[in-house]
Amino acid sequence: MQITGISALVVGGTGGLGEATVRRLHAGGAKVVVADVNDEKGKALEEELGVRYVRTDASSEESVLAAIAEAESLGPLRVSVDCHGGPAGGGRLVGKDGSAMPLENFTKTINSYLISVFNVMRLAAAAIARQEPLEDGQRGVIVNTASIAAYEGQIGQLPYSAAKGGVVGMTLVAARDLSPLGVRVVTIAPGTFLTPAYGKAGDQLEAYWGPQVPHPKRMGRSPEYATLVASIVENDYLNGEVIRLDGALRFPPK
Repeated sequence: MQITGISALVVGGTGGLGEATVRRLHAGGAKVVVADVNDEKGKALEEELGVRYVRTDASSEESVLAAIAEAESLGPLRVSVDCHGGPAGGGRLVGKDGSAMPLENFTKTINSYLISVFNVMRLAAAAIARQEPLEDGQRGVIVNTASIAAYEGQIGQLPYSAAKGGVVGMTLVAARDLSPLGVRVVTIAPGTFLTPAYGKAGDQLEAYWGPQVPHPKRMGRSPEYATLVASIVENDYLNGEVIRLDGALRFPPK
């Protein structure tokens, strides 16, 4: 599927991975809607690139539908990329004081990183399925974002690992569900990525994680995520797959 001339929705489009994806798809000729909650960054991207920014709460059906409607107004919606962040809780299952992890730590993380992903996916899939089919009956592709923590969650990451593991688990089933409609589903599972969100702590994180990555010995860069998104869009035979993007890193216990 060609990127040129399509409409694309990027949920979490003002974050590090999301902004890089917005820029890559826009450069490829797509009409992009940036769906996020950072108005300042969203409007700055709108002014710089000519993309559309829609304030979007990924957990809200009404909010996501408004972003989808904006994307459909620009052209046939063929691509939905979800890399949004949100509140997360962590901690050990049983703390050093002997107390159990607060249930809220788990539920708010699941809501942010799994239920909201499902919400975006189901609504975007229905919208993409309305488009006229292309060659081979294809209508579009959904790209979700997990993490290598889905496979090797570290101590204190149980809620996050469970959420990202859920995203991994949805991938093949969603691809099978949507195959009669010509909609593909692929998930990217990034390792450690250096994004602007880390601010001044970025140098310390690079110094810690970089040497642990087999090759290349550094943290990932957002444009590398965006390049993979573009490849997924353009490669019609990628479907139902989770792709690790981690430089062969495997998380240690802590």
